[in-house]
Amino acid sequence: MAKRYRFHLFIALLGLGLSKISGFNRIGPLACSIIIAVIYRQIAGYPEKFRTGIEFSAKKLLRFAIILYGLKLNIDVIFNQGLPLLVRDIGTVTFAIVVMVLIAKWIKADASISLLLAVGTGICGAAAIAAISPIVKAKEEDTAIGVGIIALMGTLFSIAYTLLRPILPLSALDYGIWSGISLHEIAHVALAGAPAGEDALAIALLAKLGRVFLLIPLCFIFMYWMKKRTSGKMGHDAKIDFPWFLVGFIIMSLIGSYVFGRYITVSPLVMDGISKTTTFILTMAMIGLGLNVSLQALRTKAMRPLLAMTITSLLLSIISYFIV
Repeated sequence: MAKRYRFHLFIALLGLGLSKISGFNRIGPLACSIIIAVIYRQIAGYPEKFRTGIEFSAKKLLRFAIILYGLKLNIDVIFNQGLPLLVRDIGTVTFAIVVMVLIAKWIKADASISLLLAVGTGICGAAAIAAISPIVKAKEEDTAIGVGIIALMGTLFSIAYTLLRPILPLSALDYGIWSGISLHEIAHVALAGAPAGEDALAIALLAKLGRVFLLIPLCFIFMYWMKKRTSGKMGHDAKIDFPWFLVGFIIMSLIGSYVFGRYITVSPLVMDGISKTTTFILTMAMIGLGLNVSLQALRTKAMRPLLAMTITSLLLSIISYFIV
């Protein structure tokens, strides 16, 4: 059985190693692993003998990674310090999803990929896409394309922020807030916020965590929407599978917020190890998604959603800059 899991483990390690190289470190291990998996698929085809391990990583490991991701969300900090930022975060999420969906409809972009990108742009990038995709019943291929696009665009925007920071008339804290409420992933916020100093980085991450928190109610909203949508098509109440991994996400968030540090002392080294483990598990999960991508589908399905996301991200950055 162990042999069946060697393939995606090897690719995950390869992607992790590639992400350490200058240039590739900007897009991270998730995107690097997807790129390797997509290239392998085009050259060698789908590795059937490893199907069991690949399907396990794409489904089970993906949900497990989302559960562990809950430890990154400190609900107590948000409630005690981040409520004013949470209001702006709600505006960010609403704006990103509504505008992205409208633009995608206007330019006739693929609806599934566009919806995933809208959620990823509004919430927290690849993790949000991975959490929402089973609820909206997105194809694995669409999920992989969405993750790849969000990693690329988020990296480009975070680099642009660091280049613009010295010439913008913003204080360090205002710059941190701007980064936190508008950039795509936690890693992108950290990349853009760090050059402005520790205080700016702290407020940027706080603003970003507020958006991660909004993943919880958003998942339930999408569950309700899918149930109504499916019921309307079928003419009767439809059953929507409950995303139990979301319960795990909430439990881990509560543990990280109210147990660790109060009742159980956890060293920063251990928490860093958990964070890295979470990233590696999520990286392994991305491989199964990447192997379901064909370049033909990438060319025909991804360009218009990419355009819609670019426009949405630019508008989000500009508008959030003026409300900081």
